[in-house]
Parts: sequence; structure tokens; C-alpha cells
Amino acid sequence: MPVSQVGLSVSIIDQEELRRLQVVGVTEALRTVPGLATTRSGGTGTLSSVFIRGASSDHTAALIDGVKINDPSSTAGGFDFGRLLAGNIERIEVVRGPQSVLWGSQAIGGVVNMITRKPEEEMQAQLQGEYGYRDTVELVGNAAASYGPVALSGGALYYRTDGISAFSAQRGGSEKDGIEQYGANANMAITVSDGLSVDLRGWYSHSDLDTDGGFPFGDNASYNRTREAVGYTGLNWSILEGRLKNRFAYTITDTKRRDYDPGGFVPGLQNDALGRNERAEYQGTLDIVEGWNLVFGAEKEWSRFRINSVYGNNTGKARLTSFYGQLNGSPFKGLSVATGVRHDDHDRFGGYTTFAANAAYTPNEGNTVVRASYGEGFKTPSLYQLHSDYGNLALRPESAKSWDFGLVQKGLDGAVEIGATWFHRKTRNLIDFVTCIDVNDPSPLCDYPFDGFYNNVARAKAEGLELELKARPVAALTAQFNYSYVRSRDLTTDSDLARRPRHKAYASIDYDWPFGLSTGASLTHVGSSRDNPFSTTQNSDYVIADIRAAYPVTDRIELYGRIENLFDSDYETVANYGQPGRAGYAGVRVRL
Repeated sequence: MPVSQVGLSVSIIDQEELRRLQVVGVTEALRTVPGLATTRSGGTGTLSSVFIRGASSDHTAALIDGVKINDPSSTAGGFDFGRLLAGNIERIEVVRGPQSVLWGSQAIGGVVNMITRKPEEEMQAQLQGEYGYRDTVELVGNAAASYGPVALSGGALYYRTDGISAFSAQRGGSEKDGIEQYGANANMAITVSDGLSVDLRGWYSHSDLDTDGGFPFGDNASYNRTREAVGYTGLNWSILEGRLKNRFAYTITDTKRRDYDPGGFVPGLQNDALGRNERAEYQGTLDIVEGWNLVFGAEKEWSRFRINSVYGNNTGKARLTSFYGQLNGSPFKGLSVATGVRHDDHDRFGGYTTFAANAAYTPNEGNTVVRASYGEGFKTPSLYQLHSDYGNLALRPESAKSWDFGLVQKGLDGAVEIGATWFHRKTRNLIDFVTCIDVNDPSPLCDYPFDGFYNNVARAKAEGLELELKARPVAALTAQFNYSYVRSRDLTTDSDLARRPRHKAYASIDYDWPFGLSTGASLTHVGSSRDNPFSTTQNSDYVIADIRAAYPVTDRIELYGRIENLFDSDYETVANYGQPGRAGYAGVRVRL
């Protein structure tokens, strides 16, 4: 079924789009998606957050090839998008709205699934090299082939840059904070027999990143080393003449972070963190009758973390057992429906059940689509929130309920497509850090008044409108525009949630000239936002313009280049942390 005819709000950034935009980081591609905002604490590689429809970045379920990649050792158990480069990514899928029925914990705002290149039947290989601003170098290689029943694909990348000062130059930052990163990914598919196959997948990244302190610390010599690894082993077994498809899998994600500060109060290693998730999965898809199927499954997840720092040591672990089912079907021509339920049992807070339903109707083969969805999401307390020195074993899961309604209309034989979506979400039991001096009743977690702990204290509401326009009046011209209004409020303090701009607009236009040259330009406007919940500091609105071009020298060699931040805008997405100014890059792509 086409994505445009499902009842959910889905955006796809495919390989052609990634190639056209010439993006380096995944967050640069994600800023083109309606309803989604990103922040970054400095240049490429620094801590980056993704807010879907005003939800916390920790409420975004991040996946690589369908494997969840959150870091159990991080404070809220989320994922840092900063070091996720796009060189080996073939496709990005974004689902907006709670998706916990199929994806479990964290999928309150939505899901971002990054897909690497899959094995091909024919031998293929591509190389890419790029050089530019601040001695930036990027090298990317991808290859795919098959040998009898075995199909393979893999990729590798290297990236380095002298970078900019993470501490804003507008506030006196001058020291360059660079990054050096390398990574690899591999996929193997083995066909054992008709209906039986094995999938093996792996993804690895290692980075060395210079960091800075925020105000008033500013420039310093601190740096971070992070290693991330993802593994997947799966068995696919189809029975009942293909009507029942079974998938058995084991996955593991492993994140190791080390923070160093040669000039710290205790010089050297400041923080040594390890987070690991292991998961056993079963998923079945049963074709009941024509047009109807049932997706059902079970999962068992083991999470653990360990943090050793100059301030103390913390460890913890948790188990989560899950069962889910979703019925998908078409009662009559033009109408598609889906409804599902999930139950999770956590070894600390017990059981939690979520529900979802959506529908889409088209009376004219997809030229007009009306859709609606209701979804529930939840997030388990992070291991740090449960087991650290500030932990609280009595924490309950954060939860949300959301509705959205949308309309898509195509015209001029599909050359123009417009869409509008309204959404509303309420979230409760949000976990926040509270100081003991603010607690009315004495708490056993308070050893002294200025101590603190994590507790379920907050509620939030988000609602907004997403507008989209896509046009291709002639084959050589492509244009798109989207605008998002997102109002996200902390109902406990009656204030805007931090770093969630109410307004965001994106526009791009690309043209393919008759002699082979491709040119394009993009414009992004992001409105102002409150920087944190404790002050009235505002991050000002800003506009970024980018231009790009590519030219095929032969049918196998392409030259390309771009200028980012064409008008050299000064802006911050996180207070006191700078962003790159005008920067130029040039590169070559070779298809072997």
C-alpha cells in the first residue's frame, strides 16, 4: 500500500533526496520534515536533539535497520543524533505521532528509522570524496553483490573537520572544536531454502570529538570519545503456503562514552559510561483473507548501564517483556484501517497497556486521501533515573495520548500535491528532577535540603498544524514547501517547553538543465524558542539559505558542490553554543 494511503503521518527521505541535498548529518536531512525540529550544541558531531511535534527528543524512538539504538547510559535513555552521519544511509522513514504498539517504549513523539543499503543481485560499488570549510574531509564507500544464495552489502565512511568553537564565537569562543569519526556497516542475507532465510546486520561508529563548556566556562580542552555498535541476527520462516511469515531475531546495541578534561578539577577522565540493550524478538504476519492481515509478536529486552565518574559510580539493569498485535485491512475499496494493542511488563513498575487505531479513505485511487489516527505512547523511566544517586525506584512510565486528522489532495495528473494535518497530544507523568527544598512532604530520598531526585511531576500538551506542498510541473523542475505550527506547553508551569519553536518553514527548488547540470536551493526558517525551563532566555529566530549543484562528467563520475548558510547567518539553537557560518564544499562521486 502506498505510504500516502495509510492512516499515519509518514515522511520518507529516499536515496535520491539525500543525494540531491548533499547532507552530511542525518539531522540536516530531518530538518526538512514537517512537524520536526532539531537542535545542536555546536558544529557537526556535537549533542543533537530531534523533537517530533513538540515531544522531548528522548520521546523519539531512533532505529537503524529496524533496531532501536537508544543509549541506556544517558540521563533520560535517549539517542544523540549528533554523530549519525548520512553517508551510508539509503533511506530515512519518519512516522509522526505515538507508535508504541509496534515500537514500544520511547515512541511518544514518533519514530525515525534509518535504513542502510540492502544487498543487490548485481555487483555494484560507489565511492565519494568531499573537501571543504575548516579542512573538512569526508570519504564514503558502498558496495553490494550476491553469490548464489548469499547476498551482501556494506559500507564505510571517514569524516574529519577542524570545526568551529562549540562555545559561541558571539560570546568569545575562539578555540576550534573538531571531530574525527569513522564507521562501517554490513548486511548479509542467506537464502537457505524456499521460505527460509537468515539475515545478519552490523553497524559501527567511533568518534573523537572536541567539546566546550557552556557559559561561563567557555573554551576548554575537554573532549569525548564514543563508540557505538549495533548487531542483528534474524531467521525468517514462511509457512502455510506463504500465508504466515515468521521472524525470529536477536539484537544488541552497545554504547561506550568517555569524557576527558585535562584542565578539570580532577584532570583526565571525567566520565566513563557503558549502556547496553539486548533484545529477543518474534514477529508473525498472518494473511487471514484477501485484504486483511494480523501482525503479532513478543519481545524480551534486557538493559543495563554502568557509569564511573569523578563524582561517583552508578550501575543498574532492567527487564521488559512485551506482547502486541495489530490488525490491518480494507473493509471496502478505498478504505484502509488498522488497530492494535500492546502490553509491556517492566520488572520495576509492572504492566502498561497501549492502544492505537488509524484509518485512511480515498474515493479516487489516491488523488484525494482523508486520514485519521489515535495513538498511545509510553516511555519507561531510564536506568539513570531509576538507579543513579538521584534515582527513584518508584517512578512510573511517562505516557501520552494523541489524535491527528489529515487531508492530501493531488492535482494536474499528480504534478501537484498539497496536504494538511492537525494534531493534538497530551502527556502525563513526565519525569523531572526536583530538589528536596521544593518538596512539600519529607521524602526518604532526601538526605539534606539541597539534595534532589527524579519524580513524575509534570504534564504537557502539544497541538499544531502541518502544511505541505510538492510540485513537479515539468520533469526537470521539483519544488516543495512545508510549514509547521507546533505549540507545546508545560501544563505544570504554564510555559512553553524548552527549544520547541512554534513556527518552522522549509522550501526547496531544484532544476535539471538540458546539458546535465543540476542546481538547487533551500531556505529554512525557524522561529524563536525558550532555551530552558528555568529562565526566560530566548533563542532568536533565524533563516538559513543553502545552494547546491552537481554535474555528471561521465555516466560514472559526478562532480558536486554546495554552499551552506549562504548569507552567513549568526544563530544558536542552544543558548551559548554557536553554529557554522557560511561554508563551501566540493566533492566527487564515482560509480564503479
